Amino acid sequence: MSNSLIEERYRGDCEKCFGLCCAALPFAKSADFAVNKDAGTPCTNLQADYRCGIHRDLRNKGFRGCTVYDCFGAGQQVSQYTYSGKDWRQNPHLAKEMFDVLPVMQQLYEMLAYLSEALQLEDTKSIHEQLFKAKLDIEQLTNQEPQLLLELDVSKHRAYVNDLFIQASRLVRSKVKGNKENNKLNKVLKRRDHIGARLSGIDLRGADLRGFLFIAADLRGADLRYADVIGADFRDADLSGANLNGCIFLTQAQVNSAAGDKQTSLPPSVEMPEHWNRKA
Repeated sequence: MSNSLIEERYRGDCEKCFGLCCAALPFAKSADFAVNKDAGTPCTNLQADYRCGIHRDLRNKGFRGCTVYDCFGAGQQVSQYTYSGKDWRQNPHLAKEMFDVLPVMQQLYEMLAYLSEALQLEDTKSIHEQLFKAKLDIEQLTNQEPQLLLELDVSKHRAYVNDLFIQASRLVRSKVKGNKENNKLNKVLKRRDHIGARLSGIDLRGADLRGFLFIAADLRGADLRYADVIGADFRDADLSGANLNGCIFLTQAQVNSAAGDKQTSLPPSVEMPEHWNRKA
């Protein structure tokens, strides 16, 4: 086990995957992608060995969106377990089914990653039994045959674990005292859309920021300790000097999508992205 709150098995391992995300998923020409690509059509940058030909230069080549995608380990599960190491190029009759299974598995593995984190938090001890049972239940779903996976009502299982995530969030955030009278914080919490907002230095400790939009927001020096950021959008947000220690349900993809520097304090579950200014 690493020092991360998310187990290694819930991290994408491209070495054990058949480039599924590069073939299965669609993308549109935009600031995140240089070209259009249909679902089920392999990216032109995908090589014969299932490795990306421009992996080290994705941002400069116009494929920033690839650097912020995270399958949470679903890719290697589908490649090595669900299809027992059979790749879609050598088995073209399986290609469409594999591509359809990937997004289902990705959602299940995302739930498992969050459950794994919640189980390792001291503050959630009172609900560890429920969290552990939910983790076992979801793990069993990931081991099913492809057809059963495709028939899953994923939304039902999401609702089931989401109730537990809310409970875990409240338990962690309750440790933050004296922030309820923070008028600036209360103003922020009244709405979820903070695209381009100037929030430098704001105290967001213990805040429920689930699903908030902080796209291109100025969060320099902000204090996000023990905030719940599940599903929050930090694309192009400036997190320079911000404190995200103790932040719960923060993913590597969220951090990769933002800007920051060496003064940004990150929890052990994520690493400083290569594109951040390491000289700061």
